[in-house]
Amino acid sequence: MADVDAFLHARDFLLAQREDHAAAVAGFHWPVLREFNWARDYFDRVAHDNDAPALHIVEEDGREARLSYAVLAERSRRVANFLVSLGARRGDRILLMLGNEVPLWEIMLAAIRLGAVVIPATTLLSGKDLVDRIERGRARHVITNAGGAGKFDELPAAMLDGVNRVRVDGGGGEWIDYAGADAMSPVFDAPEPTRVDDPLLEYFTSGTTSRPKLVQHTQLSYPVGHLSTMYWLGLKPGDVHWTVSSPGWAKHAWSCFFAPFNAQACVFIYNYNRFDARGVLDVLVGHGVDTLCAPPTVWRFLIQEDIARWPVRLRELISAGEPLNPEVIEQVRSKWGIAIRDGFGQTETTAQVGNSPGSALKPGSMGRPLPGYRIVLLDADGTPADEGEICIALGADRPIALMTAYADDPEKTAEVMRDGHYHTGDVGTRDADGYITYVGRADDVFKSSGYRISPFELESALIEHPAVAEAAVVPSPDEVRGFVPKAYVILAPGHAPDAATAAAIFAFMRERVSAYKRVRRIEFADLPKTISGKIRRVELRGLEAGRPASGPRTEVEFLEEAVRG
Repeated sequence: MADVDAFLHARDFLLAQREDHAAAVAGFHWPVLREFNWARDYFDRVAHDNDAPALHIVEEDGREARLSYAVLAERSRRVANFLVSLGARRGDRILLMLGNEVPLWEIMLAAIRLGAVVIPATTLLSGKDLVDRIERGRARHVITNAGGAGKFDELPAAMLDGVNRVRVDGGGGEWIDYAGADAMSPVFDAPEPTRVDDPLLEYFTSGTTSRPKLVQHTQLSYPVGHLSTMYWLGLKPGDVHWTVSSPGWAKHAWSCFFAPFNAQACVFIYNYNRFDARGVLDVLVGHGVDTLCAPPTVWRFLIQEDIARWPVRLRELISAGEPLNPEVIEQVRSKWGIAIRDGFGQTETTAQVGNSPGSALKPGSMGRPLPGYRIVLLDADGTPADEGEICIALGADRPIALMTAYADDPEKTAEVMRDGHYHTGDVGTRDADGYITYVGRADDVFKSSGYRISPFELESALIEHPAVAEAAVVPSPDEVRGFVPKAYVILAPGHAPDAATAAAIFAFMRERVSAYKRVRRIEFADLPKTISGKIRRVELRGLEAGRPASGPRTEVEFLEEAVRG
């Protein structure tokens, strides 16, 4: 069987079992591929004479861009020839800093054909973050737009010596015009053959506790590995799929590129400057979106409207980034008759655990291990348990979808790949039916009076209070209990950072969690975040380490015993 046929056989098996989780897990095997280039062997095959939509981008002002599978394949071959004309070769690093615009998809496909390594970067980057990516990423080519070009122009000139700089919206000065790809041949023959273990993507992680790690994926691990993500999303050929995500982070490659293209679905994008729930709902209806994946923040905004008034044709709803409140799930189910499904994965992997289509949902659970993953929970002694660190079995069970390494850190790679397992650093619990519930990052879980505290559980309860927009819970030193849970809270508009608000939140929490894990201190303050928006709890823990022995730390910190009287 040819490699592409083996890939299609595995893909088609998952499509056929999309609502039978047990059969999918039991019968799925990662395809054995030896000379496989996903763009050349798979994408070109399904794109041949295929006028079905592959990419549809809608702008807030009504402008649209549509590319069929056939056109996108041809455009990517021209772009591959363009990159070669600039001197790009297999193994070269391309720093790609674009928004949701057509060239991003063309360049990703072109890089796969060529065997170049893409370093995706968010358009929010600047200064030292760009320097870090150029230096550690060893970038030889930079592709961006006008906004990004200005940020590169601010860097020391010597840093960009020998680096090709391409602008997708016009050239000038040191910048090469991407439009040069238009005149290139639509036939592409790679100067060197690619290998399945060649690096393809190198992602800088969010850096919530230290400097960002550089995660390396291969020509197989993301293109083929995202069969698990395709299954979790519940995609079918011909679907119009929209994932609300920004380029530069792994989730964009997950659900705006590999998973939908593996299913032969259409990637749909709506670009807006400011989120407007009614505008988004109008787009869902007007453009016939079938499957929608969005972060919890989007779902919370949407249910502020009477969503039943919008006759969507949605079939699958997915939430990603953090678990979603059960009450939000229930509100959507009551209005649209569809349950929002949750899941779990990392930049280092594809979707590992998820509530797959047709499966029974359990409140708070992120589902069961997905096809191709053998998940083990290991306790502090490294023994399998029903509560412990979420780990992936290696050896014969190692999934194709797992990263090869942290590209510049062999010690960190060895640390997470130890003892026959990949260690995610996340803690979960598993019930008798195999459903896994997320507890938190291993570094964030702490003990109070000997009891194990999950910050995530408390944060999930806190944000159900109407005054709480965001919250982060960390251990706060206490003379009696060792540590007590403290919440840093960003207030929703219309609520004052005073004792009355704190008292209301404390009372709210007393009704929802057991006494031993109640939040005992609240501080109204901004939350330190990474550039990707993840909370840096390490900074908050540092603030608590230096707190006074008694009394509030600041004027906007409130202690439960004080406001309760």
